[in-house]
Formats: sequence, C-alpha cells, structure tokens
Amino acid sequence: MSSTLGEKLRQAREERGISINEVAEQTRISAQYLQAIENDDYKPLPGGIFNKGFLKSYARYVGYNEQDALHEYSQLVAAGAEKSQEEEFKSYRPEVLTDERAQASPLPTIIFAGVILTLMTLVILYGLRYIINQPDSAPTVVSNTNTNISNNTAVSTDQALQPANDGMPVMESIKVDFRTSGGPIWLSSISDGKSLVTTITADKPVSFEPRQSLRLAYSKSLASSAQLIVNGRQIALPQVPGNPKRAAIEVELNKENLSRVWQNSKIEAIASPVTGTPTAAVRPAARPANTAVARPANTANTSANRPR
Repeated sequence: MSSTLGEKLRQAREERGISINEVAEQTRISAQYLQAIENDDYKPLPGGIFNKGFLKSYARYVGYNEQDALHEYSQLVAAGAEKSQEEEFKSYRPEVLTDERAQASPLPTIIFAGVILTLMTLVILYGLRYIINQPDSAPTVVSNTNTNISNNTAVSTDQALQPANDGMPVMESIKVDFRTSGGPIWLSSISDGKSLVTTITADKPVSFEPRQSLRLAYSKSLASSAQLIVNGRQIALPQVPGNPKRAAIEVELNKENLSRVWQNSKIEAIASPVTGTPTAAVRPAARPANTAVARPANTANTSANRPR
C-alpha cells in the first residue's frame, strides 16, 4: 500500500532528524498545522492558497520535492470534492407533490384571505356609520324673550359658549355676561326694550340674551372691577364716561357694532344718552328728612313798624 502525502513528509523529516517544533520555528508555520498535514487532515488549515504555501515550505525544508507535494495535494483535493458530491447526491431525496396536495394547498390561503377581507369591510362600515351618526358638537344657545339672570355662572360655561372656530357671532345667538371682580356694582340695563336695575356681586353675575340691542350703565367709580363677557370672550369695558359730566359709563351692543366689538375685544362708551336710556347706574343721594325750608318774612307785619 502506497504512503500518503503526510506520511511521506513525516518520513522525510524523521530521516533528517528534525522535530516538528524545529520545522515550525524555521518555516513560521504553526506546529498544529504541521501535525495536521502529517496526519492528512487539512480541515484545521485555512484552506486554498494557504494550504499550498504551507506544503511547499514544509516539503522544501525537509528535502521533499515541492512539485510532487503540490501535485499529490491537488489530487487529494479533487478526490475529496468528488466524494462530497457523491455523498450529497445520496443524501438528497426529491419530494414529489401529488395532484391531491397541489389542489388542496391553496384552500387555507383563500379562506384566510376571505376572513381578513370580511373583517376589513366590517371595520370600514362601522367607522362610516359612527362618523355619520355623530351629533353636531357646535354649542347651541337657546333664545329667550325675557332677560335671564344666572346665579351660578361658571368659567366652564363661558368656555363651552366660545365658538369652536372663533368665528364672528351674530346678534340673534349671543350671550352677554356682566360680572365684577371686586365690590358690588349697581347696573342699569335695557335689553330689547326691557329695563332692569340690579346689584352685581362676585358670586352673582347677570346674563343677557339680546336679539336687537343691549344698553348698560354702571358707575365709573367701580369701572376697574367691571367685566363684560360675550360668547365666552372677554370684552374690555371703558373706564371713563363718554360724557365727562356724567357719573355713569354707558355702553351699547347692537347689530351695527357687534362685529367691531368682537374683532377689537373692546367696546366704546356712549357720548350722550338717548330716550329710555338709564341716566345713571348709581343710587341718588338721599334727601335729609327734617330739612327746614327758609321762607321770607311777612312784609305786611313789618310795614306797621316802619317809621313814618
């Protein structure tokens, strides 16, 4: 039986009395790789051109023909590749699909796709129905011919009345609140021809829902505490009367100036009153009960004492 390439290289090394470690030191090849070559086990080696370089250096150092070593190595590699192909061919077992399996395989996929499509359709229909049945979220103000005085008005109510898009309100659907942030304020009002005189406190504001016009008069001494709210938006009130001779500040909100008041967030004082307007928002001073009125003396009686 002929020797393998590894046995031939080991035999050449031993004939020269060289150890594995000496070969490794001189050729700079790992002793583990040299031992694998002598055992004809090339799996630990890097492979390819590195294996040929190791064999060539090893054969040259131990005096074995380099070309013979490379030729025998090439034969080993070719035989190993052919053997691997044969083993792979033997281990491969082709799978033959019958007509029954080919026909039955698409059925679960079709059923699953149908279920998914049905669920998607139901979700879309439910979403459309939900959107269609949604009520209008815009605030609705119920009109009333009489002036309503609210005793429990809160800030949350003002926010609910604020238009969602901050659009321009119309006179027929506004709500006006008059409040005070300080002491009580005497307020005179005419809402669509209906007069009202009342005292406004911090916990007792007054609300109006005019459809034509609203005229208010309040004392200038407490003007800094007065607050006017229109549809949830605060409107700045004047601090001095339009007529400097008057003690009351008078303002009017109507169809003509509503858009201007809303855009500027303030209302101007009226310069002069008109018929039916409250003349003052303060109580008149009380007249003393026992005030004596001086009368002139009787001239008839004095003439008798006049010297002739």
